[in-house]
Amino acid sequence: MNLKDKRIAVTGGFGTLGAELVRAAQAAGARVAAIDHAAVPAAAALGDATLIGGVDLADPAAAKAALEQAVQALGGLDALVNIAGGFRWQTLADGDLDTWDFLYRVNLRTAAAASKAAIPYLVQRGGGRIVNVGAAGAAKAGAGMGAYAASKAGVAKLTEALAEELKEHRITVNAVLPSIIDTPPNRADMPKADFDRWVKPAQLADVILFLLSDQAQAVTGALLPVVGRV
Repeated sequence: MNLKDKRIAVTGGFGTLGAELVRAAQAAGARVAAIDHAAVPAAAALGDATLIGGVDLADPAAAKAALEQAVQALGGLDALVNIAGGFRWQTLADGDLDTWDFLYRVNLRTAAAASKAAIPYLVQRGGGRIVNVGAAGAAKAGAGMGAYAASKAGVAKLTEALAEELKEHRITVNAVLPSIIDTPPNRADMPKADFDRWVKPAQLADVILFLLSDQAQAVTGALLPVVGRV
């Protein structure tokens, strides 16, 4: 996939999927800014990416400042990928309603705040891309998945609404809906699972790269399942 000279901001850029995408986008020729709530990791782990750490992306002012820093470093903005998020398994009967607020904040509010901060730059450019990471499980939640699925269902509806809102500005907005991503935390939580059935971070990154590419310019408002063999 050719993303030569594309300028891309990635939230959650220090995590397993985020780092995979940052490296893949750079390999495809893009210039990337990785934004995360975590502290900045060793620069070598993410190539030549601009690293912006310690950002509470659910705070609109912090999200705006981080996008401003990314745009200054990259010399503009062509795309935003919203990966920042989190997961909790908790039943309603035995759980805490604060979990619902937490997952709304880290999964949906971060995507909304980062998108809001990016829109003026994409409009000024005359077009661009926003790609969100939702979840296949949001379509039908299992036990203990209510809070997570609800927040990711919000990401799906944000994607659809924003695609309609921005289409006249030539900005496409799409979401990938992964099943279980093959990450170290997921392996630790489900040690007896068949990891080969899960979606590899590199596989999901490839789909995101397509949505960022010129080949996907006619695709907007899509909620694209990426489920492996789950």
